[in-house]
Amino acid sequence: MGGFRVRVGLLTREYPPDVYGGAGVHVEFLARELRRLVDLDVHCWGEGRADGIQRHRPWSALDGANDALRTFSVDLAMAAALEGRELVHSHTWYANLAGHLAKELYGVPHVVTAHSLEPLRPWKAEQLGGGYALSSWAERTAVEAADAVVAVSGAMREDILACYPSLDPERVHVVHNGIDTALYRPDHGTDALTRAGLDPDRPFVLFVGRITRQKGVPHLLRAVRDIDPAAQVVLCAGAPDTPEIDQEFRDLFAELSRARDGVHWIPKMLPRPEVIQLLTHAAVFVCPSVYEPLGIVNLEAMACGTPVVASRIGGIPEVVEDGVTGTLVDVDDDFEAGLARALDAVLGDPAAGRRMGEAGRTRATGEFGWDAVARRTVRLYEEIVKQA
Repeated sequence: MGGFRVRVGLLTREYPPDVYGGAGVHVEFLARELRRLVDLDVHCWGEGRADGIQRHRPWSALDGANDALRTFSVDLAMAAALEGRELVHSHTWYANLAGHLAKELYGVPHVVTAHSLEPLRPWKAEQLGGGYALSSWAERTAVEAADAVVAVSGAMREDILACYPSLDPERVHVVHNGIDTALYRPDHGTDALTRAGLDPDRPFVLFVGRITRQKGVPHLLRAVRDIDPAAQVVLCAGAPDTPEIDQEFRDLFAELSRARDGVHWIPKMLPRPEVIQLLTHAAVFVCPSVYEPLGIVNLEAMACGTPVVASRIGGIPEVVEDGVTGTLVDVDDDFEAGLARALDAVLGDPAAGRRMGEAGRTRATGEFGWDAVARRTVRLYEEIVKQA
């Protein structure tokens, strides 16, 4: 692309096999495509090395310490290992400080991809305690000093500039998340459904995500109490942020299970092929997030040909086309009732659901390929390196 291959250090907490959220999915597929275009080293959390991948663990002296301090120890180790890179690119606050330190230490440009913003996630204080002040400081420091900030949606760009008004708007670039539509495609096998104990003759509503305030899981558990009793409810939900949110989820799940049958909770992280099969067979996928910069999981559902009911918030409307690939629900005082109405509407009209699913597959394939995301990212790298 420009006649030379930039030496890039890609910094992330999550990387296969340890991927539990949208940022990890983003980095996994972006890295795969970037390897064809740049000289890439990935630095992530974990143990050991592999070709082009170096894993770092929190310092043992900090075992039992606040998670923010343990994160900073990983950032220091990453920064020490980045000598010789021409550009560093960090993802999430877990790696932002490493990128900022490398910028200062080695005089190389730093690109930040913002998958979420700490000022818009105040519930993280429940998880991190005083560490939330540290995570917020690390993000602010890195973002305000970065040579470029990548927003994963137009709505995210607006949020970045609102949260960090000192940031030059010309340094904030929109590069949407992507989807591998050769990997995420309809799979009509049923073995994953059998293992999950689902009734193949009953439609089901599917949620896939972490048990966090951000993902709106309590709203969903209340919303589905009174939807069509013929529908099953399947919750692929794990990795709770705190013991408190875990207990709240368990209490609401128990209450829901008493109120209706066909409620299934899959608490472990399923292999990707099983998730794809569940996405394919779902009558409707639901994303009840109260904060979502983009929402890769909605793209995954669309790529599997499944209609989506999702919150009208953040970057979701840039992915889910209301009335075409799914239904958007306002996050207001009527949110839970709105979710229930939208789910019932799709469940009650399978033909319309199939049309939405087909339109979603077409949209995901045509507009959100990872190869295009990588090319846009590398063009940004090359511009920044030439200016440095």
